[in-house]
Amino acid sequence: MESQWGDGGSVDLDDTRLEKLGPEPLLTRDYETRPSLVYERLRHEHGPVAPVDLLGVPAWLVLGYREALQVLQDNDGFPKGLENWRARSEGRVPADWPLGPSLEVNHILIQGGPGYRPLRSAWDVALKPFQDPRHPQAKRLKSAVTAYADELITLVGEGGRTGVADLSAQFSRPLPLMVASHLLGFPGSQGDDALMDMWRVLDAGPDAEAALERLLATLAELAAGKLRKPGDDFPSYLLAAHPDLSLDHLARELFMLLGMTSDHVGILISNTVVEVISGESSVRASLSAGMVRETMNRVVMRKPPLVNFVPRFAAQDTPLGNYTIRAGDPVWVSSAAAHADPLFADHVASGTTISTRAHLSWGAGPRQCPARELASTVAAAGVGRLFERFDHLDLALPADQLPWRSSPFMRGLRSLPVRYELASAPARPAADPAPGVAEEVLPDPAARQRSSLWRYLTGLIRGGR
Repeated sequence: MESQWGDGGSVDLDDTRLEKLGPEPLLTRDYETRPSLVYERLRHEHGPVAPVDLLGVPAWLVLGYREALQVLQDNDGFPKGLENWRARSEGRVPADWPLGPSLEVNHILIQGGPGYRPLRSAWDVALKPFQDPRHPQAKRLKSAVTAYADELITLVGEGGRTGVADLSAQFSRPLPLMVASHLLGFPGSQGDDALMDMWRVLDAGPDAEAALERLLATLAELAAGKLRKPGDDFPSYLLAAHPDLSLDHLARELFMLLGMTSDHVGILISNTVVEVISGESSVRASLSAGMVRETMNRVVMRKPPLVNFVPRFAAQDTPLGNYTIRAGDPVWVSSAAAHADPLFADHVASGTTISTRAHLSWGAGPRQCPARELASTVAAAGVGRLFERFDHLDLALPADQLPWRSSPFMRGLRSLPVRYELASAPARPAADPAPGVAEEVLPDPAARQRSSLWRYLTGLIRGGR
């Protein structure tokens, strides 16, 4: 069937509404296995903006890089906030819509309206000590990442100095969760059970709903404790910057930080490891030269962890691509599709150790991710320590056979099997720990071994023998 856009022609669709276009389902088996082909087909059929069906709910998917920037940078023309969604206000979004629960939790990534600006300002203030490299808290955080990475790598080594490991389950996923627990100020290893529940929520398995209830209750209890006795941690700083936050609201913000940052960072670590160990020698050379962040920038250009951003909504009828987006229509920006837009990708040089920073992995405009520097620091420190501690890492499967998991928002590896050889002696961290880190970072070993997280990780080692 001839595409109405493939020949460069145009059709006046001003009178065509999203609901009447017969949008095709996006979250199909094809999307799970080869999303790039789905984006390419949609781009060929519709141009830079396409009507899609998200599990029974129609939406616009932005595929073009220029159009993605237009939406992301225009917070007034395309605001967030479910109150702006016309179909939802008219009762046309099913009560049991599978994506509903994740969007109904009204936190910093979702919220619109007048409450957003003071909340975002509070986030910026609360995160600054962890993101400003001159601040003692930022130095302690970096040392904490190294300490947690060493813990996990040493545990892998209990299976032997050489062997096979799943670096996703044994390193990339637990590391950012452990760091997030440090940021939230969980005492000792008490946060480990919460981390396991966060893992269950992210995997959306049969026990996800019960895990979410436990996790929110745990975070509410943590928030109440910080209200009674503030500490040098993110929830205490957030409360100080926004004293009007209710405990319920604070728990939702902590949930967002724990979930979004940990999953995003975990995927970024895995993807960067694959890039290095399956890439050309220049990639390994750039890493050894300390250019981890350049490697990460190349990775997020081709394989961004966050493939689709949470929806925005047209404030008024607005031309976008080859369509007119009606007021109240949901607009989902796909960073993965935008990076593959030929009008953008063809101008990005390949085969260079210096990457472009024009990627959209952290968003763009006034609502760009507030924790982007924090997440990048954790990922870079984790990847750097991994390659310091291992003499050899090699994929145990061909790169094109690695198993992927997709969701409406994220895309990452299900597992990362590698053959490894540990260095004969652990390399000394590049920098001495900041004052007080040795006492603060690692929990009591006996308490750690009793935690559900550590029992799970230890079970992976024993099961692989």
